[in-house]
Amino acid sequence: MKNLFRTLAAGVAAVALAVGAAACSGSSSSSGSDNSTDSSSVIAVVASTNVWGSLAEELGGKYVDVSTILNNTGVDAHEYEPTTNDIAKIEHAQVVIVNGAGYDDWAVKAAESGSATVINAADEGGKSTGDNPHVWFSSAVRNATAKAITAAYEKLLPADKDYFEKLYTEWTAKEEDLENEIAEVRKDDPNLSYAAIESVGGYLAEELGLSDVTPSGYKQAAANESEPSASDLDSFEKLLKAGDTNMLIMNSQEPSTTSDTLVAAADSGNIPVVDLTENMPSDYKSLTDWISAIVKEVKQALEQGTSATASSSASSSSK
Repeated sequence: MKNLFRTLAAGVAAVALAVGAAACSGSSSSSGSDNSTDSSSVIAVVASTNVWGSLAEELGGKYVDVSTILNNTGVDAHEYEPTTNDIAKIEHAQVVIVNGAGYDDWAVKAAESGSATVINAADEGGKSTGDNPHVWFSSAVRNATAKAITAAYEKLLPADKDYFEKLYTEWTAKEEDLENEIAEVRKDDPNLSYAAIESVGGYLAEELGLSDVTPSGYKQAAANESEPSASDLDSFEKLLKAGDTNMLIMNSQEPSTTSDTLVAAADSGNIPVVDLTENMPSDYKSLTDWISAIVKEVKQALEQGTSATASSSASSSSK
């Protein structure tokens, strides 16, 4: 029986009697400015991905106009080539939010050409190039980045500090709820494991208390973005077909024949597959809501994976 889980703007308000310089604006996803907000007090924010763009909107409310470069879960973010319009947006922004850790070097480089306040999420959370770049799945990085974004807004619009503090407090409460959900999964069973086709869910899996049983040779090849050897792939297939883990994590934003092969092996071993993406699916407007939904799917997958592993062990011992 196959168990396969698939996780998969508001527009800018018109300002009457607008004067002059719209040259710095482009198509954007904006939180809803209302009529009481003068256009001169709206901060122009650009985020390299919608993961950080959604956080920027949530923390800025009516005082930010947020544009995101990468929104599509069908685009391989690692291989994205920015357009001249993308670069122009970044260079003319007041606040630029990049992921860092080698994930979006094109955005980091473009931001260096402008005068914006640049928030590098990986740097804020103590991560650097060579570390797992999917840092939005780390609670420490999310918290550090949210704090830095709020500080940037308050510096640009000090008169509205109380407003930003209110939004930050509301976000912190949601983040704490998410971390409590993660803690509940972690305490349920400390002996659960997962394997991963690539590292997209690594930080979240670690926080969930899951042991990584991905074969080391395969994992090293994936980290180096190289093809695994035939023996490494064979070891991984055998592990999955034998049902020797509770869950497989895949990244449908980076499809490959290797991924297809390993998913088929997991199906053969009745291993649940949780599909994560790098960009946030359009179903969600909030980073915390998206990760919360993933945690719920992981919990369900682990419950079924544990049952499958127990059945496999019982079958083997009876032979």
